[in-house]
Amino acid sequence: MSDLVRIRRALLSVSDKTDLVPFARMLATHGVTLISTGGTAKALREAGLDVTSVEQVTNFPEMMDGRVKTLHPNVHGGLLALRDNDAHIASMREHHIQPIDLVCVNLYPFEQTIAKPETTEPHAIENIDIGGPSMIRSAAKNHAFVAVVTDPQQYDRVSQEMSSHDGCTTLTTRKALALAAFTRTASYDTAIATWMNQRFASTGDAAMPDPLLLRFNRVAQLRYGENPHQAGASYADPRSKEPNVVTAKQLHGKELSFNNLYDAGGALELVKEIDAETLAAAAVIKHANPCGFAVASSLKKAFDKAYAGDPLAAFGGILAVNRIMDEPTAQAVVEGQKFLEVIVAPAYDDAALTLLRDRWKNVRLLETGPLPPPSRRDPGEVDIKSVVGGLLVQERDLAPFDTDAWQHAAGPCPDPETLQQLVLAMTAVKHLKSNAVCLVNDSALVGAGAGQMDRVASCNIAVSKAGDRAQGAAVGSDAFFPFRDGPDVLIKAGVKAIAHPGGSKRDEDTIAACNEAGVTLVLTGRRHFRH
Repeated sequence: MSDLVRIRRALLSVSDKTDLVPFARMLATHGVTLISTGGTAKALREAGLDVTSVEQVTNFPEMMDGRVKTLHPNVHGGLLALRDNDAHIASMREHHIQPIDLVCVNLYPFEQTIAKPETTEPHAIENIDIGGPSMIRSAAKNHAFVAVVTDPQQYDRVSQEMSSHDGCTTLTTRKALALAAFTRTASYDTAIATWMNQRFASTGDAAMPDPLLLRFNRVAQLRYGENPHQAGASYADPRSKEPNVVTAKQLHGKELSFNNLYDAGGALELVKEIDAETLAAAAVIKHANPCGFAVASSLKKAFDKAYAGDPLAAFGGILAVNRIMDEPTAQAVVEGQKFLEVIVAPAYDDAALTLLRDRWKNVRLLETGPLPPPSRRDPGEVDIKSVVGGLLVQERDLAPFDTDAWQHAAGPCPDPETLQQLVLAMTAVKHLKSNAVCLVNDSALVGAGAGQMDRVASCNIAVSKAGDRAQGAAVGSDAFFPFRDGPDVLIKAGVKAIAHPGGSKRDEDTIAACNEAGVTLVLTGRRHFRH
């Protein structure tokens, strides 16, 4: 078998007609017979190209509103026949089937169609391509002899190859095109199956389907993963409707790293907890944990309080805010000896962007677009964690904090201000690695203990970080206190209120400790582990 295969007949049938005419003209200059269907044939003829309609090849008209046009042996026999197999060649001669050496097909825009809120179910179904994937798969299977083009971005490669090889393609290129083709049909079928699962499956199966079909598009090759010896890349979920760091627009700075993106995502998710119409929020993340988090009436005040939460840890951290980065906030960011790796914001005003660019050559500035209010985050997106041999999948932890459902268990009854501080503490603690305990004072995170093997250690770390700011602070714990030793550490530091889920066999010991000290204790009834 020769590595080179001359392109003599090509079938073109595309929905996306970007650069189609120049590509077809290139084929025609090499003497290639152009076969085409419907709107594609019309576009080529209007451009002055000679086109053989697919009906002339199949001897059947397009029918059933275009549902049937290329599903015919004269098409698929011409694509699948092995050119070095005598029996295949004999069958082609017997049935008057001519070989097709190149297929150029991109599929009905199913993904774009279902992304539109107004799309009806019947309209979506009509945008499920049948003939296109069939031709792609036939051509890709027979890549030893057939080139399959599935994306306008491949036109230049094929054109250059044919120009360099007198109208022929190489096996290397045909293999690469076949790989891209099967990847495309797999992605397309996954999109259809996922859409159908959301609409046709029972409630439980829709949330956790079997099998789980994942489809992500590579956005960037990263310099490396968590460490330089690990390869890394970022991928986007095409179904995602929420602003996120993977698809955010980078306005400034050097290339993003794996760790940058991971921490930036964590920072963004934390500020999404706060409705920007009500309060400004700023979060500083370091190694996947919030070291600063605050809310205020203005973004500058929120940033100042967030950064002051733990300036030592904040150095080299990731900042996210829930409002447009304005000039006063940017001025506060660039003052002094601060250093940030990434800043994430819905948008930047011109003055703020200039200040940040001038202050740091390499700081990555990401623009996400407006953030949804907490109630409009997408519950359909799932949280996926990998383990060797598989994946663990769960719903996102989006449940709102309902203080009316909290149980006042000890100490003074919490007033509205205390409840607000406890809500902020619970908001922050659910974004810390468990075991997690945090202290909030004046609407700002002032001390956090996270990722410890025992909860009392987290209490000690949080109190140490808070220092004098522990006086009058509100505490959030992501799970219950198994013993009173943790609460005793917090009480000794001067906190005035504690919230935790409850449910320990020794809850009464914690309740007793708080009653003895006159510290408010509420039981939320909901755990917030984050591993």
